Amino acid sequence: MSTLLEVSQLSAGYGDVQILWDVSLRVGDGESVAVLGANGVGKSTLLKTMAGLLRPIRGRIRWKNQDITRVDPAARVRLGMSLVPEGKRLFVGMTVRENLLMGAFARRNGVEVRRDLERVLILFPALRDKLHRIAGTLSGGEQQMCAIGRGLMAGPRLLFLDELSSGLAPAVTEALLEAVAEINGQGVAVVMVEQDVMAVLSHAHRAYLIEGGRIVMEGKSADLLANPLIKKNYLAL
Repeated sequence: MSTLLEVSQLSAGYGDVQILWDVSLRVGDGESVAVLGANGVGKSTLLKTMAGLLRPIRGRIRWKNQDITRVDPAARVRLGMSLVPEGKRLFVGMTVRENLLMGAFARRNGVEVRRDLERVLILFPALRDKLHRIAGTLSGGEQQMCAIGRGLMAGPRLLFLDELSSGLAPAVTEALLEAVAEINGQGVAVVMVEQDVMAVLSHAHRAYLIEGGRIVMEGKSADLLANPLIKKNYLAL
């Protein structure tokens, strides 16, 4: 499997506060990768840095062997990255359709945009009859569907998902993870930041565990699920 994204010795933070320390990871083309850890350990900071929203203190980010460490977020979208942020961050006063089309801001081929809009509605049929509804009136699960759909409208090769399950019931989370698995099965690589360790490891190929801003464990999801430390500290088994 060829490497799509590679992060090497990455350190990042906010102002004078460093959050990440020498983080290295890779994402293969078409792979599903989970980033695990408790609140405040740097998971969202890592996603924001990979997406270009934060400038790293040091380290390198490479996309298909091209150094993009200093490339701005909009250019990364055009390269093929798309971020679904924590908390959905929809334009709550706009319609569902308008929110979805905002994800295609960098695209110029109208035929492809209409095709991908239809794909989103097939993936999330609950949105089809709500296209003209104001996004802020949707349920939490429907808003997350809209946020994921907006991310997909960029036509990404790699989709970043930040805290997919936040504020949602377990059954809704499982349905969304099944949809993400379908997205991944269509060839889109996925990086998921998530606190629900059991749920996300059941869907990802590989995973990285962050503690104190550092990668402390990595491997195949099945191996992490079987690890005694993961069972004790994150699965309460």
